[in-house]
Amino acid sequence: MLLLLAVFLAGSLLLPVLVRWLGAQAFAIGALVPAAAFLHAVMRTPEVLDPDTVPFQDYEWIPQLGLHLSMRMDVLGWVLTLIVTGVGALVLLYCRWYFHDEGREVGQFAGVLLGFAGAMYGLVLTDNLIMLVMFWELTSILSYLLIGHYRRRAASRRAALQALLVTTLGGLVMFVGVVLLVVDAGTASIRELLELAPTGPIVEAAIVMLLVGAVTKSALFPFHFWLPGAMAAPTPVSAYLHAAAMVKAGIYLIARFAPIFAFSATWRPIVIALGVFTMLLGGIQALRETDLKRILAFGTVSQLGFFAVVLGYGTQAAALAGLALVIGHALFKSALFLIVGIIDRQLSTRDITELSGVGRQAPVMATTAFITVASMVGIAPTIGFAAKESTLTALLDDALAGSVWGWVALIGVLLGAVLTAAYGARFLWGAFWRKKDAAGAYMPRTEWPDPPVGFLSAPILLAGATIALGIGAGAVDIPLQQYAADAAPGLDGAHAGHLALWHGLEPALGLSVAAIVSGFGFFLLTTRSGWDRRPRLLPGTASDAYYLVMRGVDRLSVITTSITQRGSLPVYLGTIFVVLLAAEATVLFSATPARMELSGWHTPTQVVVAPVMAAAAVVAVRARKRYTGVVLVSVTGLGMVVLFATSGAPDLALTQILVETVTLVTFALVLRRLPSRMGEHNASVGRAPRAVLAVGVGLAMALIAIVATQARMFDPISTDFTDLAYDLGHGKNVVNVALVDLRGWDTMGELSVLVLAATGVASLVFVTHRADLLSATRDLPQTVRRATARRPMVETIEGARFQTAENRGAPRAWLVGGHQMKAESRSILLEVIVRVLFHTIIVVSIYLLFAGHNNPGGGFAGGLVAGMALVMRYIAGGRWELGAAAPTDAGRLLGYGLVIAVGTAVVPLFFGMSALQSTVWAAEVPVLGHLELVSSTFFDIGVYLVVIGLVLDVLRSLGAEVDRQAADMRARGART
Repeated sequence: MLLLLAVFLAGSLLLPVLVRWLGAQAFAIGALVPAAAFLHAVMRTPEVLDPDTVPFQDYEWIPQLGLHLSMRMDVLGWVLTLIVTGVGALVLLYCRWYFHDEGREVGQFAGVLLGFAGAMYGLVLTDNLIMLVMFWELTSILSYLLIGHYRRRAASRRAALQALLVTTLGGLVMFVGVVLLVVDAGTASIRELLELAPTGPIVEAAIVMLLVGAVTKSALFPFHFWLPGAMAAPTPVSAYLHAAAMVKAGIYLIARFAPIFAFSATWRPIVIALGVFTMLLGGIQALRETDLKRILAFGTVSQLGFFAVVLGYGTQAAALAGLALVIGHALFKSALFLIVGIIDRQLSTRDITELSGVGRQAPVMATTAFITVASMVGIAPTIGFAAKESTLTALLDDALAGSVWGWVALIGVLLGAVLTAAYGARFLWGAFWRKKDAAGAYMPRTEWPDPPVGFLSAPILLAGATIALGIGAGAVDIPLQQYAADAAPGLDGAHAGHLALWHGLEPALGLSVAAIVSGFGFFLLTTRSGWDRRPRLLPGTASDAYYLVMRGVDRLSVITTSITQRGSLPVYLGTIFVVLLAAEATVLFSATPARMELSGWHTPTQVVVAPVMAAAAVVAVRARKRYTGVVLVSVTGLGMVVLFATSGAPDLALTQILVETVTLVTFALVLRRLPSRMGEHNASVGRAPRAVLAVGVGLAMALIAIVATQARMFDPISTDFTDLAYDLGHGKNVVNVALVDLRGWDTMGELSVLVLAATGVASLVFVTHRADLLSATRDLPQTVRRATARRPMVETIEGARFQTAENRGAPRAWLVGGHQMKAESRSILLEVIVRVLFHTIIVVSIYLLFAGHNNPGGGFAGGLVAGMALVMRYIAGGRWELGAAAPTDAGRLLGYGLVIAVGTAVVPLFFGMSALQSTVWAAEVPVLGHLELVSSTFFDIGVYLVVIGLVLDVLRSLGAEVDRQAADMRARGART
């Protein structure tokens, strides 16, 4: 099971690549993964049905948190696994025809859909509550991506965000309940929780929070509105997520914990009341829709309320019937959604007012729809009939025994059955019947182009399974009896009920027939009276309430921002420093006076360098020109370089000088768009308070440093870093090994910050798009663009020619972008130096990358050196030269680097090691001798790529894009 989970993950990563190669045909290959999981579940059936051999796997993932990757396939998990994988395989196969026209553009969709199937597979099989929450939230995120597949459509984006916010909110509440339950019970194992059956006030609170998660995920009132909105997704998503998989997650949670919580004080009132109301609300609204998908969507909402009532009722008979209902619903509702997808693809409409006479032209599809609707309504010989009759029997027996909740559930289910028959008839009539217009004449027949045979295969197979399971209801009863016995183990087996196609003439059969006949009559009444075309019954809906709340949040955020964010940088900094000074001063003066032992200096270099740094800082404060101030500030940084170098820290010195250089270049790029003199437009005010605050913060930080260094009570762990670096990290450079191994998680966080910072800067400068390649081809003359399209850019730009076999002897340029720069901005000497040194600097950066494990260097320093090489190319040749030097997307470098770093952290987990744990490979190589490779080197490579991507992003945004914008402004000024 764990291996299959890994296969789902790998498949979701590989499927987008296959889609690019093979187009939509790759969906058929992707379908093999859930199909394999389905066959695996089928093969484990004997073990599942034997309580002593239930398949169970456990992997200790994070022992400190008691987090286990544990998978257990009992009957409930087995049934949901068959649904998730079986329907998932058919839906992926169906996508092969549904996305035929989109071809290679749906690679991401394919990967996300397969990844969602894997997340659901993990969710229904995991035995760890914490892991269940993780899979739960993963399904919410992936469903957001699937619902918002048509990202250019505002309706899709709104629906995706709505579904994400609602389900994630419920998931967070559920997580709090899970924590309370785990802490109270002392275990996160679902199996052990079911055995312990904890009780108490904390457990009651946890139950309510668990139900909040189930209610939001399964679209029960008052959170039902997100499911119809999600119909903006492609139809395969609706068939899988909103019929067979994701919406079943909440129902699965109810079914999983009903055995121990069904008779608690809070369970039945919440589950039955919300379930009955949702069932009626969804059924009524389904009768008022004209979009086939929305009819099915509101029908699904109604059915989910039905399942919540039955599975959450808490008796053996209800548990048996409820699980049979879930099986039937997954088959008939996913088939109906797939049929709607075929109609939409063939006719480009789902509106029942535009469809007429399709049934006679598509008899196979219409027959399939009739079979599946019959199962939904509860007509023999389908599985829906057997499940519905068992449900009515279970509730009727409990109601006659004197249960008030039994009567509430029975009456609600009967009314829901009436509405189900009504909207089932409305669906068939709307999709396939010949209709009449307002004058009573028949509407023109909708011409039906026959779809490919394979397009119909999935719904036909699902409809066939609906009949097969109905006829074989007695065989289905065997495994479901085991779940029913587990659901209420204290009851006599005589109350468990049985699943069969025919129980004889009994009250449940009469109630079912009456509900079906009443439903068909109610449908005729609504269509002939025009009730289904009237405006909505209530002035507001739950969806209106959602948007009202969202608008309120937006307005509150605007008001809060306008009050607290005044747009004044001095005010922001002043507020931060005042709070810092007040907090630290309070601690310093209220604590016991610390012992202070100070020495004047440690090395003679400090006596020379420190005064220079202090003087530069004072002069920087009084500088009137911005660039002068930046250079003087850099003096303090360069002073730190000298102090590091003379204190035995060459790594820090190397990194510091590179950081200072890159920072100076960044400041220079920014200062081009600012006034040269400080206060030229807005003079500084309140200098005295600022000076007092600055001096106070400086003294406070100095005192903190002194007190902190004197307050140590134990030996620092850093004293062992030398031995740890060699023994654990297999390196002699303590600083580099600490960054990529001993404290690798800190570095991982810093990489994330760098990626966010680079993305933020680029977003602010590019504004509407992140056109990373603008420096390579954008804004060049049309003739140059045509030339670059035919051959590499380094051959031709505005008359600048490099020597080739075709132009030997012609004038040549040192840099590709040199001839694009203004004459006054060019320096031939600089171009020659850059042309000669660039490749050498890149080689040095690679050397620093690989040598850093034992010598000064590392990924960070190497990346900065490579970044400086790019800075040289940009300064010497402008944005065209930068495009030629790095004709790639900076975002890709950032992403690749972060993926490599994260991969280095995750891969050891698959080999039973801790995250980021290093492994060393050693070998004797001829000529080269003894060579060693440490796995943390790959982490360093990730750091290297991230740093290069950061520098490139800064140059592209603050350099090349600012240059382009300035050129555009000059061009517009010249035209006007």
